[in-house]
Amino acid sequence: MHRRRFLELSLGLAALPLIVRQAWAATPPAMPGMDHAGHDMAAMAGDSAAVTLPQGRPLPALVRLAHRGGAGSVKAELVAAPLEVPLVPGRKPTTFWAYNGSVPGPLIEAYEGDTVEIAFTNRLAQPTTIHWHGMPVPSEQDGNPHDPVLPGAIRRYRFTLPKGSAGTYWYHPHPHGHTGQQAYMGLAGAFIVRRRDDPLAALPEQLLMLSDLKLDADGRIAANSMADRHDGREGQFVLVNGALQPTLALAEGERQRWRIWNATSARILKLALPAHEVHLVGTDGGPIAAPRRIEHLLLAPGERAELVVTGRFGAGQTPGLVALPYTRGKAMHPEQGEILPLLTLTRHGRRVSAPLPARLADVPALPAPAVKRRVEFAENMADPKAMFLINGKTYDMNRIDFEGKVGQVEEWEIVGNAHMDHPFHLHGTQFQVLARTVDGQWRDEPFLARRDVVNIAADESVRLRFSQELPGLRMFHCHILEHEDQGMMGQLLVRG
Repeated sequence: MHRRRFLELSLGLAALPLIVRQAWAATPPAMPGMDHAGHDMAAMAGDSAAVTLPQGRPLPALVRLAHRGGAGSVKAELVAAPLEVPLVPGRKPTTFWAYNGSVPGPLIEAYEGDTVEIAFTNRLAQPTTIHWHGMPVPSEQDGNPHDPVLPGAIRRYRFTLPKGSAGTYWYHPHPHGHTGQQAYMGLAGAFIVRRRDDPLAALPEQLLMLSDLKLDADGRIAANSMADRHDGREGQFVLVNGALQPTLALAEGERQRWRIWNATSARILKLALPAHEVHLVGTDGGPIAAPRRIEHLLLAPGERAELVVTGRFGAGQTPGLVALPYTRGKAMHPEQGEILPLLTLTRHGRRVSAPLPARLADVPALPAPAVKRRVEFAENMADPKAMFLINGKTYDMNRIDFEGKVGQVEEWEIVGNAHMDHPFHLHGTQFQVLARTVDGQWRDEPFLARRDVVNIAADESVRLRFSQELPGLRMFHCHILEHEDQGMMGQLLVRG
């Protein structure tokens, strides 16, 4: 059925994509010329919109992917296709690219040991792939740029989730040169791998997928400007599950488990809940050994975290989730100099919750490495065709940068010889951050965690350790998607 006709015939808002439900749920207020960080949008290269979106509605739940298959099996379909959304009253519908007609894409859930089979159809006008970000899947199933799904084609992805892989993941396109565009047009979805003996299973769970949206003056998704290609794209609207500054109920004394995704192209989020008690309980690849009380959390593009939030509603403090000011070295856009509200928490009575478990998981340290390597992020603004480099080179799909072996422990030093932050991402496995430099001095990481993204600030170095358990070609790159598309990427060939 034609999408627009489907919207006309729908019996209720519950069946619509999240961002559509939000757009239909309220009438936008007046259209200011400032973004939500206080910047004058007219002064920002002229490509941002003087439009607003509905805000302040209840947090929408992520749509769950309908699937079939018996115990131990998840079989489903994903379709990438254009989606017309009546976003701004009085203007033409905004064109998104969506998985299964939903922005964000549908949530996929599975358990350790499950076999996942996804039949993917590409109804876009350009090639695409699905990258299963952070997940230990075979190289040929990981949506590498070498395996494009052409327009009109169908690709079947199939992989089995090993024991120990429980964590908070996501999926998004990874065609070289087009990843950024396909992501900012709306192609991204959450993927949770669960363990059957989860010590936090009794806590109510909230899923928060953070993205940003950049609209032009006509309410269309804006194309990247030269400034976006340099700094990385940031939209004037930061969304949670496709909604602008939604609300969420929390009882005083109640504990909730939050899974948070940074699905933006380039925005580094320094997250805080000033009025509440917050414990970090998990990173990209799953739980950490024990809960850690935190005041804020730096979440780079592509990175995820699990928190336990206890409602306290401290007097005189902002009751919701905010992004604190953060400077990441942008040259052509203003930095985020103000507190950015993301989610409002409303007090909903009182509730006594069970205490947090003292122990969450075993995270054993990896042994001494067989190989050590150096990976340097650098910038060359004098050459517009090769601005972003790894070890002095721009990405070549036919070049192998490193060779490794299955099961071999490697230690990499990631060096930020750059004027801006560059989040490092490695495909196919999780790594442990061992140490990082602070004012030029090495400091050990205070705890071990499983990660696949770590932010590398300007003039900072990070040491990390990993092993790849499956053979094949693995990408490593900056997860500012505009930098990745322009060649800040390399290839590790893992031999069996």
